[in-house]
Amino acid sequence: MPADDAALFGPENLPYGVFSVDGGAPRVGVRLGDEVIDLAQLFGDPRFEQPSLNAFMASGYESWVEVRRQLQERITEQALPAETRIPLSEVTLQMPIEVADYVDFYASEHHASNLGRLFRPDAEPLLPNWKHLPVGYHGRSGTVVVSDTDIRRPCGQRKAPDASEPTFGPSTRLDIEAELGFVVGTGSRLGEQLTTADFERSVFGCVLVNDWSARDIQAWEYVPLGPHLGKSFATSISPWVVPLLALTEARRELPGQDPTPLPYLREERGWGLDIELEVAWNGQVVSRPPYGEMYWSPAQMLAHMTVNGATARTGDLYASGTISGPEKEQRGAFIELTWGGKEPVTVNGEERTFLLDGDQVAISATAPGPHGSRIGFGEVRGQILPAPCA
Repeated sequence: MPADDAALFGPENLPYGVFSVDGGAPRVGVRLGDEVIDLAQLFGDPRFEQPSLNAFMASGYESWVEVRRQLQERITEQALPAETRIPLSEVTLQMPIEVADYVDFYASEHHASNLGRLFRPDAEPLLPNWKHLPVGYHGRSGTVVVSDTDIRRPCGQRKAPDASEPTFGPSTRLDIEAELGFVVGTGSRLGEQLTTADFERSVFGCVLVNDWSARDIQAWEYVPLGPHLGKSFATSISPWVVPLLALTEARRELPGQDPTPLPYLREERGWGLDIELEVAWNGQVVSRPPYGEMYWSPAQMLAHMTVNGATARTGDLYASGTISGPEKEQRGAFIELTWGGKEPVTVNGEERTFLLDGDQVAISATAPGPHGSRIGFGEVRGQILPAPCA
C-alpha cells in the first residue's frame, strides 16, 4: 500500500492536519497531493490559526460541509494562490487535535475470540456480555501522541505463570494494536444521550491508531478492573484526520449482529466501513487487517459511550480496538499473529514474537473513494526505545 502516494490525497479526500514551517506557529492545513494547503492563508479564518483542529471541529457539521465545498470548488477552478500551497516536504506535522478524553473499544469479534482462546482455552472465547454491548475501557488522553513520536518501553509489574510473586522491570511482551480512531467534533451535555443517528453530525473524522500494549503488565493487572498501566504509557495516532464526509463510498453494512442489539444500539443503516489496513514491522508488511469485518460500528460505540449520560466533548477520541479478520495474515496484534509467542513470524529473515528495542512499526490504510479512486489515511509510525528502568 503506497501510504504516501499523492494520488491517495486528491480532492475527494482532503484530510485535515496541523503543521508548522521552520519552527513557526502551528496552524491548520489540508493535504492535497504532495502539498499542504494553508487554510489560515486561504480563508483568513482565525479557526485555522490554531495549534489544533478543535476550534474548527466545534463549529459544527454545517461548517465542515461548507469549508469542504469551498475547498473543492477552489481546487476545481484552480483558484488556490501559490502562497497557500506548501510542499509536504517542507512542513513538520504536529498533533492534529487536543484530546479531551480517550476511550478504547474491543469491537472485533475475531480479535476478541482469538484472545479468549489464548487466555481462556477451556472456556467460551467470548464473555457473555460481548455480543450485547461494545466493550471498552477509558484510557489516558495525556499519552496520546502523534505519529513518529518515539515510544519508550514501559516498566511495571509482571508475574510469570510459574512464579509465586510478581517482579518489576521492563515489559518483555511489548505489542501493537492496529486500530481506527474516531474524533468527536461536537459533543453532548451531561445527562444527554447521543443516538446512533447522531454519529455523522457529531464525529468529525477518523485517524489511524496504534494502541501500544505491554501484554505482560496487562495480564497481571487487568483482573478485575481491566487495562491500566499496560496500555496507558502511549497511544499513537496519524497526523491526518480524514473527514467522515470523505468516506461515503467506504460505508458498508456490518457483517451481521446476532442477537439483535438493544434498541439504543440499533441503526437504520449500518456504519460499517470498508477500510484496508497494513501493518509493517521494520519495513516488512506482516498483516493486512480489514476494518470491514468489525462487529460493532462506530455509531454504536458513540451511542453506548453516552447512553448513561456521560458527556462527549470536542476532541474526544475513541478507538475501535484491534482490527482483525478471520485469516492469520489479517490479525492486527502481534499476540494474535504469533499466537501468544508460540508461533513466531519471520521479519527480515529473523523469527520474531514481540517488539525489541529499535523496532519500528508503521500502520497505513486506504478506503474506496468516488469514481474508483482510493482515499489515503497516511501512516502512524513509532519506534521503540529502551526502558528507563533497564
